[in-house]
Amino acid sequence: MGAEMITIVNIVLLTMLCFSAVAIMLLRHLFAVAALTGAFSLLSAGLLVALDAVDVAFTEAAVGGGISTVLMLGTLALTQRREHRPPRFSLPALLVVIATGGALIYATSDMPAYGDPNAPALQHVVPVYIEGSRNDIGVPNIVTSILASYRGYDTLGEVAVIFTAGIGVMFLLGRRREDEDDEGMVRHGPGNDPESSEPEETAS
Repeated sequence: MGAEMITIVNIVLLTMLCFSAVAIMLLRHLFAVAALTGAFSLLSAGLLVALDAVDVAFTEAAVGGGISTVLMLGTLALTQRREHRPPRFSLPALLVVIATGGALIYATSDMPAYGDPNAPALQHVVPVYIEGSRNDIGVPNIVTSILASYRGYDTLGEVAVIFTAGIGVMFLLGRRREDEDDEGMVRHGPGNDPESSEPEETAS
């Protein structure tokens, strides 16, 4: 794939990411918001693939597009489908976002060009990882050695966050069922379950 085609793909993906982010902010339907967040993660994964960061793209697709979306859809069982609070325009918040975005864009001017072989990371960090993966760790796959060894605690933290979120959703769903059962007992009274009660026979 030529450099021009890669640039076009990156621009298209970035444009779709911007539209998805704006739609997530404006929509009040929570199911649509959850679906769009999953689409946003998949678009981010596609952009990372175009930037040759396949390992990060795989993690983004699995965690952001898969597990996080399932957790958000499961959480919708505890909430209503629409947000009651109407959207409010906040000028200070908009100014903070514009200032932060402008600072980040300005900071990118000091970054080395994409793929520059003389970049500091390629001159100092990457050689250490390559030599350490072969000599110290003994793992032939450098990406695996980085994720499982050099960034082992970071990977463990990510797994712990996902596990904690899943346990939290399961706990909340279980509490919701208990509350519904208690509400039914209060409404119908003990032993008066309308579904399980049988009609009493009347003596003729």
